[in-house]
Amino acid sequence: MAFEITKELIENVAILIENRNDKGLSSLFSEMHYADIAEVLEEISFDEAVYIIKLLDSETTSDILIELHEDVREKIFDQLTAKEIAEEVEELDSDDAADIIGELSEERQEAVMSQIEDEEHVKEIEELLTYAENSAGSLMAKELVKVYETWTVAGCMRRIRAQAKDVTRVHSIYVVDKHNKLVGRLSLKDLIIAKSDQKIADISKSNVDAVSVNENDEEVARIMAKYDLEAIPVIDKNNILLGRITIDDIVDVLKEEADKDYQMAAGLTQDVDSDDSIFNLTKARIPWLFLGLIGGVGAFLIMEGFQDLFSEDAILFFFTPLIAAMAGNVGVQSSAIIVQGLANDDVKGSINNRLIKEMLLAALNGLILAVFLFLFIWLYNGEAQKALAISVSLIAVIIVAGLIGTFIPLFLNKRGIDPAIATGPFITTSNDIFGILIYFWIAKLIIGI
Repeated sequence: MAFEITKELIENVAILIENRNDKGLSSLFSEMHYADIAEVLEEISFDEAVYIIKLLDSETTSDILIELHEDVREKIFDQLTAKEIAEEVEELDSDDAADIIGELSEERQEAVMSQIEDEEHVKEIEELLTYAENSAGSLMAKELVKVYETWTVAGCMRRIRAQAKDVTRVHSIYVVDKHNKLVGRLSLKDLIIAKSDQKIADISKSNVDAVSVNENDEEVARIMAKYDLEAIPVIDKNNILLGRITIDDIVDVLKEEADKDYQMAAGLTQDVDSDDSIFNLTKARIPWLFLGLIGGVGAFLIMEGFQDLFSEDAILFFFTPLIAAMAGNVGVQSSAIIVQGLANDDVKGSINNRLIKEMLLAALNGLILAVFLFLFIWLYNGEAQKALAISVSLIAVIIVAGLIGTFIPLFLNKRGIDPAIATGPFITTSNDIFGILIYFWIAKLIIGI
């Protein structure tokens, strides 16, 4: 049954804290998953959240802190001592620990790291902090199970038990040579059914997928999705095994990328939340709104240049919103499909072929819509010439909008720019301007004013 936060639950937590009923709180949260506890902490007051974090054991709260929103976690850490944060970090895998430490100031980092008793854990965290953000190195965890190809199955089993205690989930066993170079992988099934005197080299598989430590995290996500991997080893340029990336880290990458693309498509220039300050929200929104303003001014100047057309045929003016809306909608549809295809690595072939296909598609859609629009205008005012002018303009506008919506994300992707920026306000504004210009130019050409 899915967990649900209720008013009664929040009130119960508040009463238990007010009465300092630590036993009751411990009993209540002992039955909850750490992700559900994190959700509760984000619903109660900040002081109550800090009280619970200090009450529960570090093994539980370390997982809770990872699930909390970054802003909430930062505020909680401000209320904890370096020693208390260190106790939380010691319970985490190296990748999560590095993420936590990386959010602290340099002074605070040094204070916390000095309080961690496990020196090997400290070295692992320090190593992970050296890798570039959004790289495979920044995602990987140092905890894994590896065996040497020269070991026997019997000796391997003993050593695996010692390694596995530090690994949350064993997805694969990695095989290395005497220089710690990745040479293969080993499944638990193969290990279990093998004879005790067999060498690991004889039962391991040499075809192992791996990623470079400097690989972009989006490319790592694409590889893991393509080959349905739950985990993937990370190597350096010399093929030395450094760590592994698990599927839960990739889910976070995909979520962050989806959030970023959604915000860019909506016209937000940076990562913001609804709870951010008005100033930060304004900074994120104003650039695209200003672009929309410029587009509106451009449309005004174009319409002013065709004011003689309005004076003779006012009906053209009334269909301007329809033309602008269709241009924007078609452009956004085309760009959204291309951006999605690029993200999934489904867009193949040359740009020219893609543009020709989009032009034919837009022409067909435009023709179908134009027929209905022509019949409506003709039946409405009985002037076939004006109905033809508006309908032909609609076809042309839809074709151009489709080409713009297809070409711009492909062009940006070729230049190494996130194509998601091409969706939303950018495409809508550019298509509004071109759409209105094409509309009035074709209408004037057909009507002959």
